[in-house]
Amino acid sequence: MINKIGLITYQTNHLKTEQVFRRLIKKYPPEVFTFYALPFVQRAKRTVLFPHRPEQSAGMDTAKLAKEYGVRYVICKSDTDISAGEDIYLILGAGILSAECVRGKKILNIHPGAIPVSRGLDAFKWAIYDGVPAGNTLHFIDAEVDAGETVALKATPLYEDDTFADFAARHYAREIDMMANFEEYLDNPVNDLPNLPVGEPRMRMKTETERELPEMFRRYKEKYAIKG
Repeated sequence: MINKIGLITYQTNHLKTEQVFRRLIKKYPPEVFTFYALPFVQRAKRTVLFPHRPEQSAGMDTAKLAKEYGVRYVICKSDTDISAGEDIYLILGAGILSAECVRGKKILNIHPGAIPVSRGLDAFKWAIYDGVPAGNTLHFIDAEVDAGETVALKATPLYEDDTFADFAARHYAREIDMMANFEEYLDNPVNDLPNLPVGEPRMRMKTETERELPEMFRRYKEKYAIKG
């Protein structure tokens, strides 16, 4: 039974944290949770031709969110300040965690790509570009990037009349849903996409590559769209 849940997030406004937590708080009492808030470093704005995720700064400040529900909020200088002792930890917002942080903890992450074929950044866009199935993977964290034990892998359905924005919105909504229902998947693991090949971790998609996405999405729909 899970009685103590650590929520790993940022010390800033964060939409995914708010969306997942507002669903979790309907299932568990406030005393179950502890927010572990990591420093947030604002990076330079990138030119993105095809946004595939909502703007995360549109979410509520995580400290205010915790205060709204009377949930313990721990400000961490680094991930090594995340104390042991929770039954499970959920990553709602974080960079790559250190080996010292991960050691001895059960830490769940939701990766917006089908592991092991889609690893690293911009996994949704790279899946379209590479012509591989798009899915979200709920998995435990280990020392290797996007390669820990898989709990659930769910394919994102694509329909004939979908635009890129339609498909991206559905993919993101399923990411939130899977993390919010993590315990259900721990009890009943699922894998919609078995026997995928192993891919290399990818970096952010560059603008010149992103310009090819409309044509790649057209081809992707021909391959994967559900007919009728």
